[in-house]
Amino acid sequence: MWSVVLMGLAGLLIGGAVSFRSQGMSKIIVISFWVLAGMALLGAYLLTLDLS
Repeated sequence: MWSVVLMGLAGLLIGGAVSFRSQGMSKIIVISFWVLAGMALLGAYLLTLDLS
């Protein structure tokens, strides 16, 4: 369940990064959105692993 939520969050963050880039926002903001999206996808992947 949480992996689906994190993948949705990553999608929103990627959309925000693309939108901010097209608006000419600061590169730090765009890069931080991409990094947060990557971390959300990594977290979603790690939640799907069976570590038992």
